[in-house]
Amino acid sequence: MVKNMSLGSNLQYLRRLSKNMTQEILAEKLNVSRQTISKWELDDAQPEIDKAIELCKIFNCSLDNLFREDMDKKIEAYSNLRVEEVEGFRYIEHTVISTDPEGDALDKVFKIAKENGVDKPRVIGWDFPFLSNEQINVYNMHGYTAAWILPEGINPEGIEIKEQSNHKYAAIHIEKPFENPFVIIPGGYQTLDAYMRVNGLVHDYEGVIPCFETDGESMDIYIACK
Repeated sequence: MVKNMSLGSNLQYLRRLSKNMTQEILAEKLNVSRQTISKWELDDAQPEIDKAIELCKIFNCSLDNLFREDMDKKIEAYSNLRVEEVEGFRYIEHTVISTDPEGDALDKVFKIAKENGVDKPRVIGWDFPFLSNEQINVYNMHGYTAAWILPEGINPEGIEIKEQSNHKYAAIHIEKPFENPFVIIPGGYQTLDAYMRVNGLVHDYEGVIPCFETDGESMDIYIACK
C-alpha cells in the first residue's frame, strides 16, 4: 500500500467518534497488538489490505475515506458530539427565499415573539430545500426557515402552530461558528454525519424536523435519528 500521512490522524479521529474507543479495544477487534495500532496512528506502519478492510467495516467507512481523506479537520470549534432525546415542543415557523434569507427569517420570528411578550425567544432554523433551478442558478437564491419554540401558554394569533413529539437526535456543539461560517458550519454537519455513520445511527425524515440549528453566537446542530 502507498504510504499516506492521513491514515494515522483518520484512525484517531474515527476512534474518538466511536465513543472514544481505545487502542486496546480496536486491537482486540482486529486481533493485533495495541502497539500495532499505535504504529498505524503514528504513520510508522500501514495495515495490510485485509486489516484495512476490517477497519472500514468497524468504522463504517470506505478505503478512500480511510486513506485519502483528511477526516479530522482539527477545528477546535467542534465539541460535545452526542445522542440526545429532544423533548417535544410546539413551534411556529417562517420561511424566506432570497439571496440572504437567514436574517429576514430570523428577524420575522423575533418580531413575532416580541409582539407576544417574549424578548428572548428560543429560536431554531434549517435550510429550505424546495427551490427551482432558476431560483438557485440564475438568481443565486436559497431558502431558510426560522422557527420559534413556543413557551407554554403562548399561542400567537393567525399563525399555524405545529407540534413535534419527543425524538432522538445526534448533535454537535460549535463555538463561534460565524467566524468562518461557510467552512465551520458545513464542517459541523460533515463531522456529525461521520459520527452517525461510525455509530450506526440512521437519519430519520418521517414526521420530525430532520435537522436544525440553534441560533446565537454558539450553535448546536441536530440531526434526527431512528
